[in-house]
Amino acid sequence: MLSQEQGIKEIFENPKSVFSLLSPPEKEDLIKQSSVTLFRKNEFIYKEGDIPSAFMFLIDGKVKIFKEGVGGREQIIRMTKPMGYVGYRALIAEEIHNASAVTLEDSNVLVVNTDHFFNKLLRNPDFAFRLIQKLARELGFSNSRTVTLTQKHIRGRLAESLLLLKEKYGFEHDGVSLRAYLSREDIANLSNMTTSNAIRTLSNFSSEKVIAIDGRKIKILDLQKLERISKLG
Repeated sequence: MLSQEQGIKEIFENPKSVFSLLSPPEKEDLIKQSSVTLFRKNEFIYKEGDIPSAFMFLIDGKVKIFKEGVGGREQIIRMTKPMGYVGYRALIAEEIHNASAVTLEDSNVLVVNTDHFFNKLLRNPDFAFRLIQKLARELGFSNSRTVTLTQKHIRGRLAESLLLLKEKYGFEHDGVSLRAYLSREDIANLSNMTTSNAIRTLSNFSSEKVIAIDGRKIKILDLQKLERISKLG
């Protein structure tokens, strides 16, 4: 488990972190206005309808962002990986959260005071531009996913979800096992299908030797075929 000082220092030293763009005085000031919070697996970071309370940045762990639809069914909108932002859209827009965030495993989150975020961090042009870039990329991703989830058939949707997990979290050391262990229900919610359809389609992919399944562990055996299934929809 990371201490607060270790967590913040790790962020500052990582060139992929937006905080690496800050000057030394800005970093020192940030330390005084932030803290590291540990969220346990399956714990809500925020819920749909909540008022944003801070700028949050994922140090380590995995987070799913989802909306609750008709009959309480979830639709996973986005997955967040380490060095990613959590809930910042609503904070910048000064709106309530329009989705919920839940951890998929124990996760350390940097929590930055809201006043400091608006009055200090956003005054750094490089920092502000990086956030704008992130928002623009997420908008493009959302547009593409809208087409995918409404026009592709079940096989294409599930194949794309597996490729999305590969792109987001990568493989384990064996080079084939996805570094994300989602429940069948989460895979279904990510792919806009019922859990039974997700289970059946995963089984079909396994029979076709596209993937191998061991509990929640999924190995991609034929990446090219999986990409082809996703493309054909």
